[in-house]
Amino acid sequence: QVQLVESGGGLVQAGGSLRLSCAASGRAFSSYAMGWFRQAPGEEREFVTAINWSGGSAYYADSVKGRFTISRDNVKNTVYLQMDSLKPGDTAVYYCAADFGRRSRLPTRLDAYDVWGQGTQVTVSS
Repeated sequence: QVQLVESGGGLVQAGGSLRLSCAASGRAFSSYAMGWFRQAPGEEREFVTAINWSGGSAYYADSVKGRFTISRDNVKNTVYLQMDSLKPGDTAVYYCAADFGRRSRLPTRLDAYDVWGQGTQVTVSS
């Protein structure tokens, strides 16, 4: 059973940066893709970015492209989300998720992911 634990959230001013981490345990980390999603108050959970099993391929939502960077360390069993040039609209609870499907394309749908972390709050002040 895979378990995911996010960390690194917090309060930051607009224009600032944060790096989120998601530590995985319980299954060979390098065998599955990972994604980040976020959910703002009163909104649906939305796709942010995903990375394939090796780290060689990533996909971003248009809203974060050029500002956020996903990466992974398969030795440390951790996926990261570097968030730069943060905006108040980035305020949300951020979740990491694992996709065991070995798909040809990185999934953006919530229901493609098999395991979720508990989330970490990111608040960007103006």
